[in-house]
Formats: sequence, structure tokens, C-alpha cells
Amino acid sequence: MSLTGKRILVAKPGLDGHDVGAKVIALALRDAGAEVIYTGLRKTPDYIARVAIEEDVDAVGLSILSGSHLELVRETQRFLREFKGENIKIFVGGTIPKEDNEALREAGASGIFNASQRIDEVLAEIDTLLSAPA
Repeated sequence: MSLTGKRILVAKPGLDGHDVGAKVIALALRDAGAEVIYTGLRKTPDYIARVAIEEDVDAVGLSILSGSHLELVRETQRFLREFKGENIKIFVGGTIPKEDNEALREAGASGIFNASQRIDEVLAEIDTLLSAPA
């Protein structure tokens, strides 16, 4: 597995102020060879999509602990399409009930992760996600 050459935006949408998980993933992605852009806290889906386009990323990773994961994934995907970034993949991690996985995939999430997963498993899945054809 190597994420070398991949550009990934890690973002904290919504009002949630807990960013430890996002920072852990950002550092792990960096250590796996990816170029990581971190937006910081409390960003809107519109802002996240604009930065993703400007930075020409391969994927956007959303860290969501607030319970509004479905809405935030839908909105981020909508803005990516609006800004002609429909080829950018979205993965989401955080406090996400398993029963929401199907709806998240329908909303545009290519990968869904939770806190019980090991970092190496998450990185391997992201590598597979980014290696798959668009």
C-alpha cells in the first residue's frame, strides 16, 4: 500500500469542535505518502468543496462526530458536483451508526470509517478506494 502522489483534503464540517480523530487520520495519511491538506474546524460543505477543487485533490475525508453526517456528506457532494469536482471521492469517519452506511453511500461516500477500526485498515481501504476507477 502506498498513498504516494495522492492529494487528500481532511475536513471538519459543521459545528463539531473535536478534531483529534481528523488530525490522527491526517498524520497517518501523510506518513503513508499522501499530501494532506487540513481545513481546520467548523467548515461548511461549500468551503470544503471549493478548497478541494482549488487544491486538485483526489479525495475529501470528512470527520463528523455531530450526528449530521448524512446532511454534511450530501451537501459536500452537491457542491463538488456544482463546482465540477464530481470525480473527487469522499470518505467519512466518526460517530456513524452502521444503519446509516447505505444512505451515506447513496449520498456519495465511497468509504465509511468508525473509531473502532485500526489505522492500518483505514489506510488500506483508502488506498483501495483511490486506486479504483472513478
